[in-house]
Amino acid sequence: MRITVHGTGYVGLVTGACIAQAGNQVVCVDVDQAKVAALNAGEIPIFEPGLADVVRRNHAAGRLNCTTDVAAGVRHGEIQFIAVGTPKNEDGSADLRHVLTVAETIGTHMTDYKVVVDKSTVPVGTADRVQETIAAVLARRGLTGPSAVAFDVVSNPEFLKEGAAVADFMKPDRIIIGTDSHRAAELLRQLYEPFSRSHDKLIVMDVRSAELTKYAANVMLATKISLMNELSNIAERYGADIEQVRMGIGSDPRIGYSFIYPGCGYGGSCFPKDVHALIRAAEEIGYDAELVRAVDNVNNRQKHVLFQKISRHFRGQLTGKTFALWGLAFKPNTDDMREAPSLVLMEALWAAGARVRAYDPQSMAETARICGARPDLKLCESADEALNGADALVVVTEWQEFRSPDFERISKALTAPVIFDGRNIYDPRLLAKQGFSHYAIGRGKSSL
Repeated sequence: MRITVHGTGYVGLVTGACIAQAGNQVVCVDVDQAKVAALNAGEIPIFEPGLADVVRRNHAAGRLNCTTDVAAGVRHGEIQFIAVGTPKNEDGSADLRHVLTVAETIGTHMTDYKVVVDKSTVPVGTADRVQETIAAVLARRGLTGPSAVAFDVVSNPEFLKEGAAVADFMKPDRIIIGTDSHRAAELLRQLYEPFSRSHDKLIVMDVRSAELTKYAANVMLATKISLMNELSNIAERYGADIEQVRMGIGSDPRIGYSFIYPGCGYGGSCFPKDVHALIRAAEEIGYDAELVRAVDNVNNRQKHVLFQKISRHFRGQLTGKTFALWGLAFKPNTDDMREAPSLVLMEALWAAGARVRAYDPQSMAETARICGARPDLKLCESADEALNGADALVVVTEWQEFRSPDFERISKALTAPVIFDGRNIYDPRLLAKQGFSHYAIGRGKSSL
């Protein structure tokens, strides 16, 4: 099949590369000429396990090409994916300018039937706006009535986890198709058949239900995280261990173990933005999404928990102190720093007069881009280097390489054996035996 993907960001590049891997002819369109040149040269702008190999292999095979020629991109694909960014507006709503610009582009250059697929995360009603935009452009071109060019607009939300996006696309849990067009549904069924061979994972529904499904999924997962963090704060004050509570409730199949790990807050490109967007969308239809607002409020508060623990331990005297930070990305296996708890923590430490020595396996360049050069930030080349001369270690992201460190080496490198464990990856009993002051999330009164 001939497929066009508009946008070579996280979603667009994964979508294009994986569809090409199934044997299709894919053109990815982007307005950034330097980015397109880099992609065609095999340079991948983001870190995502397995993605670089898939992109390079399919480009070499001639199945995947990137271009800035939007007209050629529209001509190429019977199916046109819109996979551009939908950043957050100041009021929390989703900014649809890029989506509607692509819709105008498609309307400007199409000459035959197209299935226009909203892959970007968009609010309910966006497909209607895309439909209206394309129809208006076709009308200006005089392509109405007997000369009309047919098209369908479909909602096909992505459910990719950063750090496992390629695997998620190749072996999806479900494939949501929102359309009332039999023709469009059959084309997408044909496209996705190689990814749905073990059993039919395609769920066809109306467009608005598909659009809401994406937000509902992310808000449901964000709710589990915020609720677990709320329970962790209660556990601390009772002297209970939230990790034992987690095992107790996770064994209930109605709850399960996924997304019930307490920590220092969620971040990334999806959960914060989609929670805000749903709150704002609900306001626009006259509904107060009280629980969704609470999810956001709890998460914002949780991002300050590590700093509060640090400040209490040092009795508020942080001026001149140095802290080793292990982990900067919002989660492991990505270099994504968007809405990362580490940024909130570092800003608070700097405001209190402290210095930071930080290390992350993948997001050092992104941290340097965001934070710039400053005297109170040292970006280190290894976890051990970050420890040198620090007054305490703070674990912010649960990368695998941080899980079983040499605690004796840590103790010797720090000015005092203190660990603030923002992801509960260490055993408090083991650290107590080795003489550490250990502060975790929700693990009894010692965590306060």
